[in-house]
Amino acid sequence: RFCLPLVLASLPTMATGEEIPPALQDSWGDFWLFRFFVNAAGYASIVVPGFLLIQYFKRRNYLETGRGICFPVIKSCVFGSEVKSVHQEDGSLPPRAEPTESSTARQVFKLLICAAGLQASYLTWGVLQERVMTRTYGATETDPGEKFTDSQFLVFMNRILAFTVAGLYCALTKQPRQGAPMYKYSFASLSNILSSWCQYEALKYISFPTQVLAKASKVIPVMMMGKLVSRKSYEYWEYLTAALISVGVSMFLLSSAPNRHVSTVTTFSGIVLLAGYIIFDSFTSNWQDALFAYKMSPAQMMFGVNVFSCLFTVGSLLEQGALLESLRFMARHSEFTAHAVLLSVCSACGQLFIFYTINQFGAAVFTIIMTLRQAFAILLSCLIYGHTVTVVGGLGVAVVFMALFLRVYARSRMKKRSKKLPSGETPIQKV
Repeated sequence: RFCLPLVLASLPTMATGEEIPPALQDSWGDFWLFRFFVNAAGYASIVVPGFLLIQYFKRRNYLETGRGICFPVIKSCVFGSEVKSVHQEDGSLPPRAEPTESSTARQVFKLLICAAGLQASYLTWGVLQERVMTRTYGATETDPGEKFTDSQFLVFMNRILAFTVAGLYCALTKQPRQGAPMYKYSFASLSNILSSWCQYEALKYISFPTQVLAKASKVIPVMMMGKLVSRKSYEYWEYLTAALISVGVSMFLLSSAPNRHVSTVTTFSGIVLLAGYIIFDSFTSNWQDALFAYKMSPAQMMFGVNVFSCLFTVGSLLEQGALLESLRFMARHSEFTAHAVLLSVCSACGQLFIFYTINQFGAAVFTIIMTLRQAFAILLSCLIYGHTVTVVGGLGVAVVFMALFLRVYARSRMKKRSKKLPSGETPIQKV
């Protein structure tokens, strides 16, 4: 019975012979692979009974035969309204409202507010994320302090606040009547919390600039998932920019800095966790894209996904007994409490700025702002935490961001060209 924990604990070191940081050597339960399976088992304890209940109600034809107080709840959760709305062109968001007789100065002011809000929210979020996952709390001259190691608790903190914000927004504003069965949100929720967990956990093994650059390259698996999940087709310039991004990321990862310390070395475990983050996140975006076929707003999507995210994470934390331990850590370290709360606030506010920016200015402007944010995040992390980037690595970063801006430019040109095409003329071939 002791074989499985020992095998799981030794897998990361057997794979590459990498040196495990001392903070991860306290017990075999602290290894990321073991914790991943434990978390997955906790989610399965909720998913499996839910799946069996859904199948039971469908086999019983409950939609026609059901009665009683619980009927509306079961109908909404299991069946929903099968009437779908016409799928939007971009597949993810409703058409943005065009400004009516708004002055140029007013629009510029709105754009500056959106850019400042996005930059402040996500740059602060990135700095805090690295602080929480890589530094100790309560350190003194005689005591080295202790690290916070439970990434799932941070995911729970983020989701509970996002759930509250989205719920209040939906309650205070007029929303469309969406017809998606509630259980369908759980797929995007599960992949979302797993991607977030991988993102936090990866910072124990890789530097923050590496993580940011890898996140910038997720357009490649997103395209692959789009073909598999949504049967999408892509144009040739999208494959070209994806190839440029992969080249730039490879240059950065393969470059070596002479003065790297252990905490910034890219390890095999970090690469695996980053791959997990990108795969799960790619599935999330494509599944949400399919869900938008139902009539719903982005705020409703945010609310529905975070309902299940809170359920999954709090259930898993309670089953492991980790919720009380994390709360004790918060009680011991008030600085960590402030960081965790501010981390969640930045995440929730960033989501609202995303919705407002895309609604007012479109996806192209939003993408440019967020691409600049990624570049600023790398620079800020290097300045605050002392990460080093070689000349080759810097060139790789430049190639990645050049490819991202090229994608934005090409996409905007293609949209303008498609609007000018005559009704009988076909656009450029997609593959």
